[in-house]
Amino acid sequence: MKLSDFNYELPKELIAQVPIEKRDESRLMVLNKQNKTIEHKIFKDILNYLKPGDCLVRNNTKVIPARLYGIKDETGANVEFLLLNRIEGDTWEVMVKPGKKLMPGVKVNFGDGLLKAEILDKMEGGSRKVKFSYDGIFNEILDQIGLMPLPPYIKEKLDKKERYQTVYAKYDGSAAAPTAGLHFTEELFNEIKAKGVEIANVTLHVGIGTFRPVKEENIEDHDMHTEHYYIKKEDAEKINNARKNGGRIIAVGTTSCRVLESVADENGFVKEVEGDTSIFIYPGYKFKCINALITNFHLPESTLVMLVSALAGREFVLNAYNEAVKEQYRFFSFGDAMFIS
Repeated sequence: MKLSDFNYELPKELIAQVPIEKRDESRLMVLNKQNKTIEHKIFKDILNYLKPGDCLVRNNTKVIPARLYGIKDETGANVEFLLLNRIEGDTWEVMVKPGKKLMPGVKVNFGDGLLKAEILDKMEGGSRKVKFSYDGIFNEILDQIGLMPLPPYIKEKLDKKERYQTVYAKYDGSAAAPTAGLHFTEELFNEIKAKGVEIANVTLHVGIGTFRPVKEENIEDHDMHTEHYYIKKEDAEKINNARKNGGRIIAVGTTSCRVLESVADENGFVKEVEGDTSIFIYPGYKFKCINALITNFHLPESTLVMLVSALAGREFVLNAYNEAVKEQYRFFSFGDAMFIS
C-alpha cells in the first residue's frame, strides 16, 4: 500500500491548539464498521454505546514534563533537551537542540543548577545518552523546571499541565499523552462502571517516535518505533473474563490497542507480561483482541491513520475524516474523538 493512500486535506485552523473547557464535552463521531454508518454525538454519549459485560482498556501511563531549557556550562548558550526514555538510573536517552553543539563531554545545567547533565554519547537517530546529577528527587525537580512536551503542531502555551494528562494517569514515563483518554472524567467513569462495564488498565510509555512521519512511499518499508509496555495480572484477568463471557474489548486509544494486539494469543487472550513492542498495524492486519476503539483524529499519512483504517476499512475511514473536516471537528491531541465499533 502507498503512503498517499492515507492522505486527506486538513485545513490548519481545524488543528486544536487548546483543550476544550470540559473534557467530556468534546464531539464524538461514532462509526459502525459493519453497516458503514456515521453519527455525530458529544463524548459523554459514549455511555449509550457501551454494554454491560464490555471491558474498556485504558493506558495509565503518565506524561513527564520532559522538555527542559538550560545553558551550556562553557559558553552560556541556550539549549533544549527532550527526555525520551530512561536507560538506567539517572542515564537517559535525550533529543537535543542544537545537535551540532552538544557532543559527548559537554555539560549543561538547568533551573539555575537544580539539575545538571553531561552528554556521554551520541546514539542512533541523533539522540544523546545523558547522565543527570541533582540533589533531591528527580521527578520533583522535573515538575518544578520541566515543561509538558506538547506535539510540534501545538503552538499555544498550555496553561494547566494536567490538561495534557488523563485523569487516571499513574506511572511516569511518557513523552506524549495517550490522547483518546483525555476526554474521560471521573464522573463519566463512575457512570460507565455503574452500567456494568469493566475497566482494565495497561501501561505503554508513549515515545516521541509516535510523531515521526512515515517517509517511505511503500508503507511496509516503514521502520516502526519501539515502546515499552506492561500488563498486570488483575487487568489481564478482567480482559480475559470479558472475552470469555461474550463482552467486547474496547481499547481507549491506539496505544492500548497496540499493547493488546502485541500480547494477545491467536484466541485474543492476554497474560501478565512486560516487554517492548514495535507492532505496525495497517490494512490487511487481522485483529486478535480488540473489538472496538475510542481514538482521536490523526495526522494525514500517519501510522495511526493506518491502524484505524485496518480496523474500519480505509475508504470508510477517509470518508469519515472528510466528513469531520466538513463538519468542523477539532483534530489531533486536543481535538475531538471517534468511536469505532
